[in-house]
Amino acid sequence: MKFGRKISNDMYSEWRPFYLDYTLLKRRLKDGTTNHSWTAEDEQDFTNLLEKELDKIYEFQKDKTSELARRIRDAQKQVNRLVAEEASGSRSPSPTHRDIESQEQPAEHPPYSLDEGSDDEDDIEGESDDDDQSYGSLEDRFHELEEEVATLVADVHDLALYTKLNVTGFMKILKKHDKQTGWQLKAAFIQQYLDKRPFYKYNWDALIVKLSKLYDLVRTRGHPVQGDSSAGGSQSAFVRQTTKYWVHPDNLVPLKLAILRNLPVLVFNAEKEFEPKDAAITSIYFDNEDLELYLGRLEKTEGAEAIRLRWYGDVDNRTIFVERKTHREDWTGEKSVKARFPLKEHQVNPFLRGEYTVDKDFQELVKKGKKSQQEVDSMIQLANEVQYAVLTRKLQPVMRTFYNRTAFQLPGDARVRISLDTELTMVREDNWDGKIRSGDNWRRTDIGIDFPFPQVEPDDKEIFKYGVLEVKLQTQFGQEPPKWVTDLVQSHLVEAVPKFSKFIHGCATLLPHRVDLVPFWLPQMDTDILKPDTGYLTVIERPHGSSSATPHTASKGGSSQGSSGGSADRSPPGETYHEPVSEGEEDDERDLQPAKDEDKRTGLSGKDLEEAIAYRERMLKEQRAKERREENAKQREDVQDHHDTDNAVDDEDVDEARPLLRGRRLTNETGRSRALSIDPLAPSAAFDETLRDRLSEHERLNGHGNGHAHDQGAPPNGRGSSADDERLLERRWHAPDGKRIAVPVRIEPKVYFAAERTFLKWMNTAVVIGTIATTLLNFIPPDDRRGLISAGVFTLAALLAIAYSAGIFVYRALRIRERRAEGMYYDPYGPTVLCVVLLGALGTNIGLRVAEMME
Repeated sequence: MKFGRKISNDMYSEWRPFYLDYTLLKRRLKDGTTNHSWTAEDEQDFTNLLEKELDKIYEFQKDKTSELARRIRDAQKQVNRLVAEEASGSRSPSPTHRDIESQEQPAEHPPYSLDEGSDDEDDIEGESDDDDQSYGSLEDRFHELEEEVATLVADVHDLALYTKLNVTGFMKILKKHDKQTGWQLKAAFIQQYLDKRPFYKYNWDALIVKLSKLYDLVRTRGHPVQGDSSAGGSQSAFVRQTTKYWVHPDNLVPLKLAILRNLPVLVFNAEKEFEPKDAAITSIYFDNEDLELYLGRLEKTEGAEAIRLRWYGDVDNRTIFVERKTHREDWTGEKSVKARFPLKEHQVNPFLRGEYTVDKDFQELVKKGKKSQQEVDSMIQLANEVQYAVLTRKLQPVMRTFYNRTAFQLPGDARVRISLDTELTMVREDNWDGKIRSGDNWRRTDIGIDFPFPQVEPDDKEIFKYGVLEVKLQTQFGQEPPKWVTDLVQSHLVEAVPKFSKFIHGCATLLPHRVDLVPFWLPQMDTDILKPDTGYLTVIERPHGSSSATPHTASKGGSSQGSSGGSADRSPPGETYHEPVSEGEEDDERDLQPAKDEDKRTGLSGKDLEEAIAYRERMLKEQRAKERREENAKQREDVQDHHDTDNAVDDEDVDEARPLLRGRRLTNETGRSRALSIDPLAPSAAFDETLRDRLSEHERLNGHGNGHAHDQGAPPNGRGSSADDERLLERRWHAPDGKRIAVPVRIEPKVYFAAERTFLKWMNTAVVIGTIATTLLNFIPPDDRRGLISAGVFTLAALLAIAYSAGIFVYRALRIRERRAEGMYYDPYGPTVLCVVLLGALGTNIGLRVAEMME
C-alpha cells in the first residue's frame, strides 16, 4: 500500500486538516520535475512548504497535548466531587433494630436510617426512594465519566498514531525528494527544522501516568485499591514467574494504553508529580575477564549467579541495591530467586574491596525496629556471600544497563505485574582492552540518565531497538490467568522471546572478541518484528455515540469497558494457556495423568478403572492431534494470503516494506510470530525443545554448520516439527562467524545416573564374557591348543567391551559437563561391534571343536 493511501486510511477523521498534506507535497514534486529540471527556486518553495506543514503539525500536537492534560485534570476534579457528594449523602445508621439490615446491604448502596424517635413507615419508604434516586444519579454521572475517559484514551492513542504517521510522512517525502530531484535535502531539513520542532520526540509517559490515575479512579468509583506501592524497597527476596516479549517502537503507546485499561500504572509516590527521571533504572553488572557469570547465566547451569548494583532515578540517588540472582534447576525442588540488600553510595567501594562489612549497620535496623532479626540475619548472610564472591572470583564492573520502566500493578497485589522497559541501552563499564572506563570506582562517572548518551563512544554502547515487556504472574496450579493478559500476549503488539536477558545481550554485543557463545535471539535482531493487526485484540475503543476514527485505525467502535472488547469471539480454536515458569519445566502430559484418588472420584476399580483412564487419555490425544492439524492448515492458508499481499506491494515502498513482509510471512491469523511455532506463554521446557528441534532440522537440511550450534541437536518431540512447519519457517539461524548459538540443554542428576547405569550394564556384559574366558582357561588341559584359542578370543571380547564402555562413559561425562547433547544418546556402533565379536568368539569355539571331533 502506498503511504498516501495509508495515511488517508489511518488518520483520525476529525483531525484530518492537521495531518501532513502528503498528496500536496507529492504533487508539488511531480509538477517541478515533470516539465523542467528542479531549480533553486523550486527547492526553496518546497522547503517553505515543508516548514509550513511542520509548523502546523508541531502546533497542533502541542495544543492537543495541553488540551488532553487539561481534560484529564477536569475529569479528576469531577471524580473527586462525585466522591465527596457520595460521602456527604450517606448517613450513619442509628442504633436501632434496623442497624443489622443496614450492614447487610450491598456496599455500593448507601445505608439509610431512621431519625431517632420516628416510627412513620411512609417516611422510611420516601427516604429510601430518595437514596435510590441519588445513587442512580451518581452512577449515571460516573458512567458519563467512564465514556469521557474512554474518549481520552482513544485521543491519546490517536495522537501517538498522528505523530508516527506524520514523522513517517516527512521521512518518505524527503527521501522521494532527494531521489527525484537530485538535491540532498533530508539531512539538512532534519537538522535545521525537525530538531527544532521535535514533535516526534514527545514523551508520553507523563500523560499516560495521569490517564492511568484517572482511569483507576473512575473504574473504582473514587476508591482505588490501596497497598504498598514500593518497587522492592521493602522486599529482600522474592520468586516470580516471568515471560518476556519484545515490543516494536510503533506499538509502545498502544500497548501501554491497552494495559492501563486493566491495571493502573504503579506509582511509588502518589503525592509527587511524575518526572521522566522517576522511571529510570540503572544497573551495573559484575563479572571477571573469563566471563564466568555470563556463561553460567547463558547456559543455565545449576547455581549460576548474576551480581549487580542497581539504583532508581538519577545518579544523585544515594541508595544502591546490591542484588544477586541465582538460577535453580527444577530437580533441586527450588525456584530461581533474586535477593537484595541496600547500601549507601559511599559504602559501595569499601564493600567491594572487603574493607567494610554490613553487620554492625544492619544490626542497628533491629534496634530501631525497622527489620526483624531473621530478616537482618538473611541480609547479612547475603552480603557476606556477595562480598566473598567478588573478592575470590575477582569480579569487577563489566556492563551498565539503563532503561525507563513503566510498571502496571495493583498496589499490594502481585498476582499480575507487567513492566515495560524502553530506551534500553547497554554501556561498557570495564577497564579492559587498554581503556579506562570506570577506573577504580564501581561505576563510570561520565554518564547519568541522559539517553542516548551522546558522550559515549559508539563501540562502548548498544542501544536496543525494541521495548522489553515482562509479564509476571502468580497463579496457583490449574488456575487460569486473566483473559485480558492472554489476549494481550497473543496479539500483534508483542513478540515472545523467552529467556531474554539484558546482561547476556549486552555482553554478546559489546564484547564480541571475548564471547564465543551467543544467545539464540542474537541472529533474530535483523528481522523486523512489526506484524500486521489481525484484529485479534481491539486495542482502543471509543464509547458509542462519540466520534470514532476510521475503521482502519485501532480506535474502533464498541464498549468502553476495560476488557478486551469482544476479542473472545475472535479467539482462535484450540488455544490453551500454559502458565509461564521462569527457569523451570512443566510436565507436558500432566493433564493426562490420573488423579491420586481417581478410583474414589469415578466409583470404579480394577480393570474398569484402567479402561476408563485409557479411554480418556486416548480421547485427549486425538483431540490434541486434531487441533494441531487444524492449526497447520490455517497457517498454510495465512502464508498464502500474505504471499498474495506481498506481490501487490507498490514499487515506491519496496525498500521500506521488505522487513515488514519478512515478518508477515512468519505470522498466523492470531498475529503471533511463528519464529518458534510455540505458544507465547508456553513453559520454558517446551521452548527449549522447540529451539533444539529447529536448529537440528536446519543443520540437517543445509548440510553445514557455519557457526551453528550443530552440536546441540536433540530428538524430535513432535511439537511444531512437521514438514509443513519447516516449509513455512524462513528464518536462518546463523551465528556470527566464529561463534556458536547457545541452545538451552537441561542437565539433571538422572542424566549422570543414566550414563553410569549404561556403563555398569556394559561392565556386567564384560564380566560375563570374562567369566566364560576364565572358565575355559581353568578347566582345559594345558596342551589343548584349540581350547586356549577359544579362551583367548573370549578374553579379547571381554577386554574390548571393558575398554569401549570406559571410553564411551568418559566421553559422555565430558559432553554432559559441557552441556552439549550430540552423541550422548545414540550409540550406533558399540552394540553392533560387541555382537559381531561375540558371534566370532562363539563361532571360533564351535568351529575348533567340530574340527577336533572330525579328526
